[in-house]
Amino acid sequence: MNIDFSSEELAFQQAVQKFLQEKLPADIREWTLKEIPLGKEDFVRWQKILYEQGWAATNWPVEHGGTGWTPTQKYIWANECANFGAPDVIPFGFKMVAPVIFTYGSEEQKQRFLPDILESNVWWCQGYSEPNAGSDLASLKTTAVRDGDEYIVNGTKTWTTLGQYADWIFCLVRTGGTEVKNQAAISFLLIEMNHPGITVSPIMTLGGHHEVNEVHFNNVRVPVGNRIGEEGQGWTYAKVLLTHERTGIARVASSKKRLKTLKKLASETCDGDANLLENPAFSQKLAEVEIDLLALEYTELRALAAVSTGQAPGPESSILKIKGTEIAQQLDELYMETAGYYGMPFVSNQFTSDFDGERVGPGVITSSVPRYINNRKASIYGGSNEIQKNIISKWVLGL
Repeated sequence: MNIDFSSEELAFQQAVQKFLQEKLPADIREWTLKEIPLGKEDFVRWQKILYEQGWAATNWPVEHGGTGWTPTQKYIWANECANFGAPDVIPFGFKMVAPVIFTYGSEEQKQRFLPDILESNVWWCQGYSEPNAGSDLASLKTTAVRDGDEYIVNGTKTWTTLGQYADWIFCLVRTGGTEVKNQAAISFLLIEMNHPGITVSPIMTLGGHHEVNEVHFNNVRVPVGNRIGEEGQGWTYAKVLLTHERTGIARVASSKKRLKTLKKLASETCDGDANLLENPAFSQKLAEVEIDLLALEYTELRALAAVSTGQAPGPESSILKIKGTEIAQQLDELYMETAGYYGMPFVSNQFTSDFDGERVGPGVITSSVPRYINNRKASIYGGSNEIQKNIISKWVLGL
């Protein structure tokens, strides 16, 4: 494999660097590099800058407003964004529901929904998991009963990330009776969050933040025209969405940037008469993570090559999800080890972008505790890593 950039790719890299230097807001860059959670308005502000540049939808087809970038260009973009401290776009609209809409939606649905996603005029959230249906999504209980030109939706979705901001939610719902096989009874609905009968209940995480929610549906009437594709085919569409989600969860570029930052922090952290980076035990753990991350990077490039030809990512997305989240959690542990005593103070409001006091500890190390606590979920969401191993054993190994 030739890993050298061509002259055209080097020119693209320079254009990306110039854009980020000139257009990335300084406050957003600072908060991202310090791993301080951004607010909705910060994400929207940055995404609208990307839209004006024509770079918001890196994985969309050109005919719908996508960039038309090659896998190498997407790789360059992701790495430069991580290096400069540019936040990822919120994935629920751009990377999750949009591919389902432009692949399986009607022309009317494409024209209705895609432009607002592209311009960041509408905030989406995901309605998959339920209190008794997580990785086993086929057992979901939320029902959508047909009543003329509408469905009447009842049930509860949980772990709905940033649902408190959402204008719309894409949901898996049960439209078939109990005599129908679980997967064949599931449909894919787009539901406006301001419908009567929808209630959003906050779930406070261990880190002290309101990030996830429960969304309750009580006799919510949804037009049949908001169903994607055929009734009972939602499971098929959901699997495509999940492969896109799992590919994104790998976050290779972000982990590379975090590894680089960690090395610098460790080199500045005293460990007896030396620094932490010179500690053999710590350096060995760091090297093991770096080797795994390099291997994962090449796996991600193979997945990007598949996407560039119009395919959904295949079973390799499960490999990316497993290793990507494991590496991220290993880095979290090393950040905690580097933080040492700085990991003990916990003032939750110092980990917000509007905090104007003095933070405890140097730079990104101040957020090592909430990052570690919050990121324990990474090996569960998007389909638990145990489920991903089952997918690999079946579709890759043929077991």
